[in-house]
Amino acid sequence: MTPRALGAAVALAVLVADQAAKTAVLARLDVESAPTPLGPFVDLVLRWNRGISFSLFAQNSEVGRAVLVAVTVAAIGLLGWWLASSRSRLAACGLGAIIGGALGNALDRVIHGAVVDYLDLHALGRHFFVFNLADAAINVGVALLIVDAAFGSRPSGDATTSPGVRPT
Repeated sequence: MTPRALGAAVALAVLVADQAAKTAVLARLDVESAPTPLGPFVDLVLRWNRGISFSLFAQNSEVGRAVLVAVTVAAIGLLGWWLASSRSRLAACGLGAIIGGALGNALDRVIHGAVVDYLDLHALGRHFFVFNLADAAINVGVALLIVDAAFGSRPSGDATTSPGVRPT
């Protein structure tokens, strides 16, 4: 499988899993539902995120939501272009995870007017943030890109080695 096809498959898997999880949460919970513990540090809740990460730049107008969707679609386009030229399977997986997550959250904005968040991370009486599978996939994708940039294979004659100097 080519890196491009792998990245596309990861994006599709993330999008499908994200939307399935959100559909299940919406069928089970409403905003007034009491949190359901999933573990010692994670509860299942329903929150509507009208902004971007951590509810920054919350938008309650149609124009504001349209701008967020447009910016997301532009970012997906740029990431898709990067994926199309990627030769690294690790980078392709990272890009696919980011694209799939961004598509999932953009679809929420179009359908619901806000992103469906449902995992409440907390510890020691503090609630840090509420997120979803798409958000987690975006973070994992960024981590994969960082790992690929730091440790990925390099073509021979890479600019990191000086001419005439052989690596030991």
